[in-house]
Amino acid sequence: MAEKAIKPVLWRLTVILSDLRDYIKVQRKVALIDLINHFHMDADAIRGMLGKWISKGKIKKIPLETSCGTSCCKCDPALTEIYEWIEKT
Repeated sequence: MAEKAIKPVLWRLTVILSDLRDYIKVQRKVALIDLINHFHMDADAIRGMLGKWISKGKIKKIPLETSCGTSCCKCDPALTEIYEWIEKT
């Protein structure tokens, strides 16, 4: 009985992973906050899914040398956490 309950969850995760991939492919570069708003999901859940694509070499997190450009240091990390689709040729 538990196996039947797991299958829809795995199917949904697969759909979300492919939706995430497709969204980032189209956008090319996207802030974490945009992914949170688009998929209506928690930041940590999205980071977990991004980790799957990062480990496959499809997406990379862009390291930021500075924050938003001001000196207040109060930016939400989700605003400055950027991910980029890596196009393999």
